[in-house]
Amino acid sequence: MTRSMTAFTLSVLAMPLILMAHEPGSVRGTAAAVDETPVLCQGNWQTEAEAILQLKRMAATYSSLEEWEARADRIRSQILTGARLSPLPERTPLNPLIHSKRSYDGYTVESAAFEARPGFFVYGNLYRPLGRQGARPGILCPHGHARGPEGGRLRTDQQHRCATLARMGAVVFSYDMVGFGDSEHYGWNHGHPQALTLQTWSSIRAVDFLQSLADVDDEQIGVTGCSGGGTQTFLLTALDQRIKVSVPVVMVSAHFFGGCDCESGMPIHKTAALETNNCEIAALAAPRAMKLISVGGDWTKNTPEVEFPYIRNIYGYYDKAAQVEYTHFPEEGHGYQESKRQAMYPFMVKHLQLDSRGVLDTATGVFDESGNTIEAVSVMRTFPAEHPFPEHTLKPGSMVKF
Repeated sequence: MTRSMTAFTLSVLAMPLILMAHEPGSVRGTAAAVDETPVLCQGNWQTEAEAILQLKRMAATYSSLEEWEARADRIRSQILTGARLSPLPERTPLNPLIHSKRSYDGYTVESAAFEARPGFFVYGNLYRPLGRQGARPGILCPHGHARGPEGGRLRTDQQHRCATLARMGAVVFSYDMVGFGDSEHYGWNHGHPQALTLQTWSSIRAVDFLQSLADVDDEQIGVTGCSGGGTQTFLLTALDQRIKVSVPVVMVSAHFFGGCDCESGMPIHKTAALETNNCEIAALAAPRAMKLISVGGDWTKNTPEVEFPYIRNIYGYYDKAAQVEYTHFPEEGHGYQESKRQAMYPFMVKHLQLDSRGVLDTATGVFDESGNTIEAVSVMRTFPAEHPFPEHTLKPGSMVKF
């Protein structure tokens, strides 16, 4: 591949540049003595123009598949080290709890939980298709930072996403971030100092949980989430090769690093040894199938000209450029509204071989969500009175041992 003619390079030349570049390994804004202190890149840590230059610097560090894969290994190592997951913890027993099955039109929902670490539970709901034979694709659905008693995985848009995917044949696990949904209800706070560590490890263990189910095809695992759930989507995909299909929604940005400590409160982006950003971390999905969904109303507004070309260039090293796509909504804002779900569904159908019959209106191209049942929060709880917590459950707010 000739790098000088890539769409990424052309887009860089077309964008305004700044005069001061950040040298790899240097303190932000200066190329003086190297500071060994890791840097937390949070929120709008750099400008859009600075992000362009950073991508250009990073692209200059590799010019072949071998060089890119060496860099990719370094990025993964830095994420795990910064998140305090290096070496990876022991995979302790999941001790899954699945109960309270509800049957709806073409799918079922169950309350489900497992132990990511001894005594630390991940809470969620398990959606399964009805009338399907054999092992099915599994899809993880992390959620974003929508708060309130019906926020997180309890939201209507999250239930629609999970139910529709299940009606097309997927086994779907929708799970709480720390301090959201049932996690909040049972006493955990999202400001927990281990939030990034716990959520990243919980997502890895959620893959283990899906693969432990007899009706899930171990080789067909996908993940999709929006906002903070988009961060979980691309971090998990970067770290875990078992993810075959990913759709991060309104989150992949070269200049925005996540506005919450659970996304950027640990030194995963910049150290004295290496600088990276969320665009490049998302590129670690290559050559596996990935779709970016972006909007004009948030930090993903530059996706068509900046992030997507950079990522597609990396897919080109594998001769798999067709495996990465994007859909951009220039007039829309942040969220996983129906328009974004309609852009996600066909990608999952294509790459996980889902069966859209009875859901997709072939005349309009619309995936019909009207057959979904939106559950009340009380029905979705994982530990109602009749299903008490195990005695060894950690007290809310405890530090979790790794």
